[in-house]
Amino acid sequence: MLEYSTHSQSVRFPTFFPRGLAMSQFGFQTWNSAKFSIERKPGREPGTVILSFSGPFTMRDVYSSLPTMELTKILALDPAPGECCTTKNIIDLSNCPYMDSTGLGMIVTHHVRCQNKGIKLVAAAMSPRVRQVFKMTRVDTVVPIATTVEEAEVN
Repeated sequence: MLEYSTHSQSVRFPTFFPRGLAMSQFGFQTWNSAKFSIERKPGREPGTVILSFSGPFTMRDVYSSLPTMELTKILALDPAPGECCTTKNIIDLSNCPYMDSTGLGMIVTHHVRCQNKGIKLVAAAMSPRVRQVFKMTRVDTVVPIATTVEEAEVN
C-alpha cells in the first residue's frame, strides 16, 4: 500500500507493482524522453512544405525543446526565402512515437490556419499510437491522413 496524506486526511492506495519497478518506469518515460524537434523542408513538388516532427509531441517536450518564437516561425505558412507560395503542407509523424492533447491541438490549429489560407494539410506516416489518438478524438475525420509522406505528396 502507498499512503498519501494531507493535513486533514490520509488515503491508502493499493500497489500493483513493486515500488522500485513502477517508479523507474515512470521516471524513464517522463524524464528521459527523446528531445522534440520540427524540421521544415521542401517537398518534391513546388509549393509543398514538409514539417518533420521528431520525438514525443507533448506540452512538456515541445516547450522545453523549442523557444515559442522558433515554433511559431517553423509553423508559419508564409513561404521561406526562395520558396514559392505554399499550396500543400505535410506533417510527417514517422518519428513521433506519441502525442498528448497539446500536440493534437497544435495540429488542429495548424489545420484551421491552412484552411483559411487555402493550403491543403495532410498528416502522414503515423505510428499506431498516434493514429489511435487521431481516431479516438475523431480528428481523423477532419485532417486527411496518408500512410507515407510519398503518398501525401502524390495525393
